[in-house]
Order: sequence, then C-alpha cells, then structure tokens
Amino acid sequence: MKTLTKFGLAAAVMTLPTLAMAQEADVTPPNEEIGYIFTTFMFLVTGFLVMWMAAGFTMLEAGLVRQKNVTMQLTKNMALFSIAALMYYLIGYNLMYPGDGWSIDGILGAFSPAAMEPVGLADTETDLTYASVGSDFYFQLMFCATTASIVSGTLAERIKLWPFLVFVVILTGLIYPIQASWKWGGGFLDAGGFLDFAGSTVVHSVGGWAALAGALILGPRLGKYKDGRVHPMLGSNLPLATLGTFILWLGWFGFNGGSQLYMDTAGNVADISRIFANTNTAAAGGAIAAMILTQLIYKKVDLTMVLNGALAGLVSITAEPLTPGLGAATLIGMVGGVIVVFAVPFLDKLKIDDVVGAIPVHLFAGIWGTIAVVLTNDEASLGQQLYSIVVVGVFVFVVSAVVWFILRATIGIRVSEEEEITGLDQAELGMEAYPEFAKG
Repeated sequence: MKTLTKFGLAAAVMTLPTLAMAQEADVTPPNEEIGYIFTTFMFLVTGFLVMWMAAGFTMLEAGLVRQKNVTMQLTKNMALFSIAALMYYLIGYNLMYPGDGWSIDGILGAFSPAAMEPVGLADTETDLTYASVGSDFYFQLMFCATTASIVSGTLAERIKLWPFLVFVVILTGLIYPIQASWKWGGGFLDAGGFLDFAGSTVVHSVGGWAALAGALILGPRLGKYKDGRVHPMLGSNLPLATLGTFILWLGWFGFNGGSQLYMDTAGNVADISRIFANTNTAAAGGAIAAMILTQLIYKKVDLTMVLNGALAGLVSITAEPLTPGLGAATLIGMVGGVIVVFAVPFLDKLKIDDVVGAIPVHLFAGIWGTIAVVLTNDEASLGQQLYSIVVVGVFVFVVSAVVWFILRATIGIRVSEEEEITGLDQAELGMEAYPEFAKG
C-alpha cells in the first residue's frame, strides 16, 4: 500500500511541470497587453506612494505649528485631500487632459467629469499600448492634492477653516488643472518646448505662488514681527515633523518615478531606477547643505532647516530627475538646501509669515529646479524655461490673489485676535490634539 502511494505521488509530481506550463500558456496575456499591464501597475503603486505624501505633509505641519493649532492642521489636510479627489473627478482631470476636446486650443481644456473604462474592458476599443484610465486618473489626482497641501502649511495658525477650503475647491478644480494642461496636457507651453518632468513648476511652484498670495493678503501671525524683530514661534513636535519629512521623502519616489509614465520596456524600468537614485541623492544633498550652512551661520545646526533642506532638494530635482548623474543630482539638491537657509530669513525681512517654510521649499526651490534642467538636458532652452516659469507664476499668483481678496471681502479669511490667541483648535473646532498636556 505504501509502495503504491509513493508511486502515485511520484507520478503526480512528474506531471506538475507539464501542468504548470499548460497553465502558464493559458494565462499569459498577448504581447500587446504586457506593457499595458505593467504601466497600469506602475501608476497604481507610485500613485499610492504619492498619496502617502499627504500623510507626510500632515505630520510635518502638525509638528511645526504650535500645540494649540495642531487639530486644525489635521482637519485641513483631511479635508483638502478629499476636496481634491472630488474636484479632480468633476472637472479637473478633463481640464488637464482634454485630448482633442480643447475648449480653447492649447489653453483651456474640456469641462466634463472624468470617466473610466467599463468593467473588464468589455465592448471597448481601449488603447492597450498605454495604461488604464483609472490608474492614470488616480496617479494624476495625487499631484493635484499635493498642490493644495503646500498652501495649507504656509497659512497655518490664523486662517479660518471654511474660507480655506473654498480656496482649495478653486485651486484643485480650476487653477491647478488649467496651468498643468499647458504642459502635461499638450498645451502651448509643451508645444514651445517647456520641460518639467515631474512638476517643479507645474506642481510645487504653483502651490508656492498660491501660498504666497494668501500669505500677503492674510498677513502674519500676531506677535511674529514686533518692534522690528522676528519672534520665533516654535513648533509643537519636532519628532512628528521629522517623521513627516521622511514620509515625504519616501513618497517622492512615486512622485518622480511614476512620472516616467511607461514601464513597458527594460529601458523604461532602468530609467525609473535611475530616477529613484537621483531623487534620493538630491534629498540627501539638500539636507547636508542646510546642516552645514546653519552650523556656519548660526553656530548650531537647525533641525527645521535640515528638514526643509531635504524637501528643497527633492523639489529641485523634480523638474529633471532622469538625465543627471548622481553627482549632478546631489549638487542640484544642495543648491535647493542653500536656497532654503537664505530664503527663510529673507521672507521674514519682508514680513511674509510662512509657518512651515513652504514658500522657500516649493516656490523658490521649484524655480531653481526648473532652471537647472538646462544643466543636464540638452533639449532644454533657458529662455523657454524662464518664460514658462513666468507664465505659470503670473497666472497662479494673480488668480489666487483675486480669489483671496474676494473671500476676505465677503466671508472673511482670518480669525479674530482672541481666537488666534486661544488657538484655532478650540476656537474653530472645539477640540485639542493633546488635551492631556498644558496649553502651549
């Protein structure tokens, strides 16, 4: 009996390779679908890495605001991500990627909601040479939400919740997708030769311009600039801010890597790997530069500058993370770190109150990164890069300023002095992030 059993098992094992090969032959997709499958998968994976950046922004902001305003930052970030998701579906996606359906050719896209393929691609003539619409929509949405996150940190600790969210509706539904269509949607900037691989201008400087307009109209926090001096307002939780920075660093691999847009050949996969390596070393360069520079200037290392130095390095390499070598990518990131160290006190001299340093990181380093493309990409034109920076900057700043002015004149955008002193957690929300600790 045992002999028969062993014989039966041996026979079964011998048939396994044949069964496996038969099964493999049955499920292997046709060649034209391979690239579609891998690129779709790339968008989904890199998309949720970029979504993870929402947690990074939230933790960074929660750590850099004072204790009495932490819950407000958490609420704003939950709300802005959700608003971005809805607005990008309702109007933003087709405004940004109109295809042949431009309302004004090369300038204004189509006004219609996004739509995905039918379940299982049934009865469709899907272009199997690219990726699923659902994966592309999901990936691009994350960039839209990132833009709104940048504005949140700058205007912290004195802006009302609902007026801020009204601005987010306009930013994510109209401002961001319209200007993004000019480059990534095949609009007039793209036709002119503007290069911005993953969005140093299209994403980061846009958030920075919108934040700058808001900061100028909103005004600084009470007591920030008094008697000709800058009074630092220390954050509540530097471990949390550091965690947020590392989360953003991790998410940036999806941000830049996914912007390769294809994962259908060995060459594209190699390029994605190169992008990851350059992205990482640029962040490291930015952090090290900020660390050394603050030691030289202030005689002590400033952790908040180091955190923003790393982020500035990431923003700097975002416009062109593919063509540099590791050395060039490191230097590009280091310049971003230097920019932050000098830009933060520069804004303070102008009495522009940026709570988390988002304007130096995303606007100033974003401009630098867009210019730096010409250093490693022979196809880039300095004139076209500068022209595109100006066009996007003027559009976003002017429209944002108009929206902020209207909001201030109608429903008001700033809390009262008493509410600001009390803290927005209690005044606007009625709850505290750290109720067991003494108020800061």
